[in-house]
Amino acid sequence: MASAKEKAPLPFRYTFMAGAIAGVSEILVMYPLDVVKTRVQLQTGKGSGADAYSGMLDCFQKIIRNEGFSRLYRGITAPILMEAPKRATKFAANDKWGKFYKDLFGQQTMTQSLSVLTGASAGATESFVVVPFELVKIRLQDKASAGKYSGMIDVVVKTVRNEGLLAMYNGLESTLWRHILWNSGYFGCIFQVRQLLPKAETKSGQTINDIVAGTIGGTVGTILNTPMDVVKSRIQNSVKVAGQTPKYNWAWPAVATVAKEEGFGALYKGFIPKVLRLGPGGGILLVVYTGVMDFFRKIRDGEA
Repeated sequence: MASAKEKAPLPFRYTFMAGAIAGVSEILVMYPLDVVKTRVQLQTGKGSGADAYSGMLDCFQKIIRNEGFSRLYRGITAPILMEAPKRATKFAANDKWGKFYKDLFGQQTMTQSLSVLTGASAGATESFVVVPFELVKIRLQDKASAGKYSGMIDVVVKTVRNEGLLAMYNGLESTLWRHILWNSGYFGCIFQVRQLLPKAETKSGQTINDIVAGTIGGTVGTILNTPMDVVKSRIQNSVKVAGQTPKYNWAWPAVATVAKEEGFGALYKGFIPKVLRLGPGGGILLVVYTGVMDFFRKIRDGEA
């Protein structure tokens, strides 16, 4: 993920560490929005009372009023443990795939189409890392599961014992689609927006450009992948029972089921908290990642 002006590549360990730091920074700031997003996505009927949410603010209010403020951070251990390898893999894989495709197609610098292809490949790579963590997070965030699990380890133990080891990878296919679509939009937009913005003459100007590019990239990625995120949440929250086929099993059939039973709009349940998290969150990611990488370059070059 190079800026408008190509910078010298750094070894893998630097991109991995920078991605990890950026990811943890983003999750600490934005996690409550993720809890709200998951609650709204898992709601299949209109319902009533404390378990029914009319929107983002209603969900926030009911969680705080009925369950306590700390519930907005329930399940955060899994995402924190996941964010380091997840974001590190995202940025490191994007860097490696970018170099691979530039060599493959004989390009000296990154282009728009290569940015999209690189982002999609990085997203697919990232998916294999995050699926078990995502499954644990979803089951802890769901209010109906609150009494079933005492914490992250308990989710893993009970899932493996009752559903089998491979159940930890429920939702892999939908996660692949989710990350391919988000990363394609995110990294593709970052490249395009950086080309359109005036060249930054100062460090603060570059930070502003990164916030704008990352926020737009995060927003576009969210628009593209929200339907897959909705079905992924439902697939991963469905307990596997021997001899029974879950209602939500494969990604695209699940999309069709949700659209048929609840309307097309249901595929964008949780969109507002999701885009509020991943739009600005994309900006946070890019700013922190770029800043840490610049710091590492100074260390490597003996300037710090």
